[in-house]
Amino acid sequence: MEHALVYIIVALGLSTVVNLVFKHYGISQIIGYIVTGIVIAYAFDLRHLSGSKELQEIAEFGIVFLMFTIGLEMSIEKMNSMKKMIFFNGALQVGLSSLFIYLGSVYLFHLSAKTALIVALAFSLSSTAVVLTYLKSSKEIYTPYGQRATAILIFQDIAVIPILILIGILTNESQESLLTILIHTAISAVIVLSFLFIAGKKVITWLLDFSASSEVDELFMGSVLFILFGASLWAHYMGFTYSLGAFIAGVLIAETKFHHKVEAEIAPFKDILLGTFFVVVGMKIDARLFLENILLIVGLFLVVLLLKTVITFFVIRISSNSSTALKTALSISQIGEFSFVIFSIASIEGIIENTLAQLLVLVVILSMVVTPFYISKVRKIAGFFIKDKLYVPEVIDMKQRQNHIIVAGYGVVGRFVTLNLELYGAEYIIVDNNPKHVRQALDEGYEAYLGDMSKKSILDALHVENSSSVIVTLDNIDKKRLICEAILKHTKDVNLGVKIVSLEERDMLKDLDIDVVVDGKVEVARVIVERMMSCQLNKKGIRQG
Repeated sequence: MEHALVYIIVALGLSTVVNLVFKHYGISQIIGYIVTGIVIAYAFDLRHLSGSKELQEIAEFGIVFLMFTIGLEMSIEKMNSMKKMIFFNGALQVGLSSLFIYLGSVYLFHLSAKTALIVALAFSLSSTAVVLTYLKSSKEIYTPYGQRATAILIFQDIAVIPILILIGILTNESQESLLTILIHTAISAVIVLSFLFIAGKKVITWLLDFSASSEVDELFMGSVLFILFGASLWAHYMGFTYSLGAFIAGVLIAETKFHHKVEAEIAPFKDILLGTFFVVVGMKIDARLFLENILLIVGLFLVVLLLKTVITFFVIRISSNSSTALKTALSISQIGEFSFVIFSIASIEGIIENTLAQLLVLVVILSMVVTPFYISKVRKIAGFFIKDKLYVPEVIDMKQRQNHIIVAGYGVVGRFVTLNLELYGAEYIIVDNNPKHVRQALDEGYEAYLGDMSKKSILDALHVENSSSVIVTLDNIDKKRLICEAILKHTKDVNLGVKIVSLEERDMLKDLDIDVVVDGKVEVARVIVERMMSCQLNKKGIRQG
């Protein structure tokens, strides 16, 4: 116990220092945790613990918390609206990737059919932990490519279940027939889903209402953790993954009024446990084996990366433009963390030789180490290959957004508004009907969309009623009036602020119930007088001194 405490303290301290240094150079925290794992493993000779079942389960709960927060973003209604992206795009991506990797494994590397099948299925999966962590932190998850990447990742996490069942079938020594295994699995799935979506939904709603009414944060947090762990353990007990239960629990809570509060409360747990997961990933790195096979490992990684990028591009291109397709393909072209589980089980069951499994794990680790370096450059990489300068993201359904600010217009005033909102740390999005302005905002790192806020369809997609404020910064008075009229007709529950430049504009808007009207000329006059008076007082004060 004493030694374990020392390891934990060293890991916490080292990861903090490493990540502070990495942050200065713009390197992902994920890399910092992996580096910490490598140092801890070799400094304390703990590499033998990287395969520890207990440590693996602790690390896996980082993925559990991540899947829970994804579920919070995916209400049943939203999943229903995304079912084509989840099941059509997801199935095509996994199916085609698996097929081509299988053929390459058999005909190029001469692996057995069983081994090739497991390798193909494992390599077809992408990294939920890396990709969704980036998409959520950068708010790219709300963009068209972010939505498609998220949908495919959800399908892949669901696909882990039949893959694990398949491993069980491949290792089945005639104790049970294939039909029996499939029947048992189908019955288990019905029981899990029925319990969670029928009985579980009522229990969750009642428990959150009860704990929230106590106004004790600890009780509310305890209720959330009980729901999360309970759903995870129930799914695992029935033969599925912990993360599936966590995802379903998140989806159910997304249907309640507490989902934003829960997401804010759970964030620190998710980040800490995700860090633990990546520390364990670092501990798995066998430096000697990597150096001895570096060309093979790097070559395999590049081949898989290129193959998955091409396949995913054509899958997404069926229903999207080339820019969105390429960004989606690049973002999920790596190999995911569930491959560790698949290779570990397959190795234990004798489907894959131990040495081959170790090599494949190193390919996965290399993939996860490299991904954070390029995923933030997806837009630039896509822009280099596809010269689609006119493309800008259009407004998407934003029902899940709450209490954010909408800035209508990104002209000169709009830019200064966003700068001031940044100082306050406010959450906001930019909407403009000018593609040039939207592109400029995107290039400057802001979340911006193309849309005319005088149109009802755009206001419906934005769910303006869920925002805290709308700030209209446009210059054209006719367009300003149309936007204000449309917003006030859409909802009365939002604070509406408008910039004007003359008394004539004030007269044109005076019949509308606008909360804040700011006259640029009046404000300039006021600020000049205030500053001059301040300057005069300061000078007098100096003379008197």
